[in-house]
Amino acid sequence: MPKGPKEQMSEQDTPADWEADGEEGNATVDKLLAEIQALKEQVLRYAADAENTKRRAERETNDARAYAITKFARDLLGVADNFDRALTAAPAETEGAVKNFVVGVELTAKALQGAFETNGLKKIDPAKGEKFDPHKHQAMMEQPAGEVAPGGVIQVLQPGYELLGRLVRPAMVVVAAKTAGAQAEPAAAANPYAANDEDPGGGSVDTRA
Repeated sequence: MPKGPKEQMSEQDTPADWEADGEEGNATVDKLLAEIQALKEQVLRYAADAENTKRRAERETNDARAYAITKFARDLLGVADNFDRALTAAPAETEGAVKNFVVGVELTAKALQGAFETNGLKKIDPAKGEKFDPHKHQAMMEQPAGEVAPGGVIQVLQPGYELLGRLVRPAMVVVAAKTAGAQAEPAAAANPYAANDEDPGGGSVDTRA
């Protein structure tokens, strides 16, 4: 009686054949798992690249917006300076129309500063005794001052401004000298604090005695 296909296959196959088939199947599974892992890693890389691209685009957009209004902001700083000078020169005691005029100037100056702050333009006006910051201040001269520690701000000659964290104009200040016998140095003299075109943030404190 002729044998069926299953009986013929069972007689032809040997344990070595079964082992070879199992190894081939395992190799196929391992290959598929490796491909799946590689695809997962590729998806994660694409997602990370997309997120980095999004953040970079947002940062570049913010930078472009800030630079676009920097010139306009600088032009308005002159207006703010004029308001400050007018209020400084105003008499302490005023009456009638003069008093109303001074109050109007004060309100206008406050409104202008409010508009500055709303648009990210903040005033840099260091308090007396605050440590000199070469990234935000420009020292115009240094003077001996017993009530202020060496390297501290004695007086603000002109406030500075920063736009969205970027320096637009450093605050011009008088700094306490590091030695009690130091003489005042005018801005026209060789000034280690003075800013230049390449360093708009001002110089650093002079370490010479």
